[in-house]
Amino acid sequence: MKRILLSSAVAMTAATASYAGSADPAPVEPMVVEPVAVAPMQLGGDWTGAYGGLSLGQAWVEDDDNDDSEMIYGVHGGYDYDFGQFVLGGELDYQTGDSLNLGAEDVDDVLRLKMRAGYDLNRTLVYGVLGAAQLNTDNFDDTGWVAGLGAEYLVTDNVSVGAEYLYHQFDDFDDTGLDIDADTLSLRANFRF
Repeated sequence: MKRILLSSAVAMTAATASYAGSADPAPVEPMVVEPVAVAPMQLGGDWTGAYGGLSLGQAWVEDDDNDDSEMIYGVHGGYDYDFGQFVLGGELDYQTGDSLNLGAEDVDDVLRLKMRAGYDLNRTLVYGVLGAAQLNTDNFDDTGWVAGLGAEYLVTDNVSVGAEYLYHQFDDFDDTGLDIDADTLSLRANFRF
């Protein structure tokens, strides 16, 4: 019987010690956190593709003796290619206005073929323009050169808005002996395909 009591006492002591624990906190193993690779987020837009749009602005035209300024409006279309930070493209645009004249001649419209080269600032494109322009009046027409600066902002992936300043020069306009200079400043809206 002593043996049974002694065995029971040892068993109870062992069971009590295993449940009691100690006053020290249980050791915590450190948690290892693996870094998560995050794909880079595209912040800007891709300017590659065709576009078409409308413009509204102001024109200032002068020859040797006369000058005038009027509101102008027009349409344009082109194609840009985005090389990363550099954008290169071409554009054809047409603008006309009401009652813009130089002396006895009414200016009907201007047609431009332009090369655009610019810097891609993500959703903003800043660019320069160089090209040819054809100025048409009631009785004459001639081709000169055009240069300017512009900026465009992508409102959505397909819609952009911007502004463009252009300087035009027509020396000895259609053999009339007149030198014509013109400045235009236009607000533009584009749909990009």
